[in-house]
This record gives sequence, C-alpha cells and structure tokens, in this order.
Amino acid sequence: QLVESGGGSVQSGGSLRLSCVASGKVANIECMGWFRQASGKAPEGVAVINDDDSIYYKDSVKGRFTISRDKAKNSLYLQMNNLKPDDTAMYHCAADEDCGTAYDATALDTWGQGTLVTVSS
Repeated sequence: QLVESGGGSVQSGGSLRLSCVASGKVANIECMGWFRQASGKAPEGVAVINDDDSIYYKDSVKGRFTISRDKAKNSLYLQMNNLKPDDTAMYHCAADEDCGTAYDATALDTWGQGTLVTVSS
C-alpha cells in the first residue's frame, strides 16, 4: 500500500514537498516514482528512482523537482519548487518489485490514491 501526503494549493512560483509511505510487502521494492494526472488528461510520469539510485525526470520538471527516497523509512519524496499552473494535477506515488531500470513511473505496477496539487497564477 502506498499513501501520499503533502499536496495543497500554492501560487505560481511556490513550493511543495510530497511524501509517500509504503506499507505491507515493502522489502523487495526496486523502483519508486511519481506520476501525475491532470483533469481530462492521461497520466504522465514525473520522476522515477531506481534501486541503483539512478533517477529520471520528465523534461518539463528538470531543475525544479527533486525526487528522493529513504529506504529505511520506506518513504519517497518529491520536492517541487518554482511551481507553475501546468503542474496542477493529482500526484500519485508508484512502486514496483520487479522493474529493472524504470524510466517512467506510470509503468510501475502499484499506485497510491494520490494527493492533489493546485497551482494558481
């Protein structure tokens, strides 16, 4: 099970830090990541971190978002700075026990319910 928190409403240029805590069968998680889904749009990967700590970001968030993971706490984080209205979406945490090298969080097989991020101009 994945439970996200940290969403909210901010103005353009603001920051938020999302958190995700994994529970249950967490010992074998290889990859974790974040994806988002804006209203009426398809899910899109935001960032993913692999078991070897390699990280991949969606181009539009590079330099603004930072993904990190605390394996001891079974937790995943997403620091989001300089937020823009286009970042408005439901943000979901994702995880996978057998993912090899993942490049897109939407490809991971376990998803959380999400936390809403709203950025106003």
